[in-house]
Amino acid sequence: MNLLATISRSGLVLGLFAVCTVAFIAITATSTAAMREANVQRAAQKNLFALLPPDTHDNDLLQDVVPAPAGGLLGNEEDELIRIARIQGEIVGVVLPVTAPDAYSGRIRMIVGVRPDGTLLGVRVLAHRETPGLGDKVDLRKSDWILGFRGRSLQNPAPDGWKVRRDGGEFDQFTGATITPRSVVRAVYRALRHFEAHGADIMQPRIQDEMS
Repeated sequence: MNLLATISRSGLVLGLFAVCTVAFIAITATSTAAMREANVQRAAQKNLFALLPPDTHDNDLLQDVVPAPAGGLLGNEEDELIRIARIQGEIVGVVLPVTAPDAYSGRIRMIVGVRPDGTLLGVRVLAHRETPGLGDKVDLRKSDWILGFRGRSLQNPAPDGWKVRRDGGEFDQFTGATITPRSVVRAVYRALRHFEAHGADIMQPRIQDEMS
């Protein structure tokens, strides 16, 4: 009986230890995920105002928004928000949340700024897990490659040019890393196609605008 009791107590202790360990891992994972998302949101705000500095609009970019459902050409896993920039009520820019789903190390989250005429204001990477020294050059902190999108449009270059040079397009790839820039170029092109298809709906007057 003593042996059985000892085994039972040991099993109970091990069971409690396992439960506590699982709970600790779950709590850590949840808090880490929340921290990562908070970091992405901080990066989003910082890069939002990099694309559209305060002297380029007179409205609140954080409040003037339009829903962007998950999926579709923008490629986001969850519902996001499109930001609208205005001067005296006139729209001067739209910032689209975009995800490149097929990068080398997973998804790359970005924002893509577009003028009403479909010309790119710019692109910024918010979060990625690309290889340091190679694919991470899509990040402005690592290189100025991402600045090459400014002024581009669906007509500049033509559709066949929206590829990296290795694939016959007009955008540089990185030495030793082609998959990452290829993924970003594709995602930016899809964002422009989304704006072409839905820009009129995004920029149409809304009830709150008419009441103001």
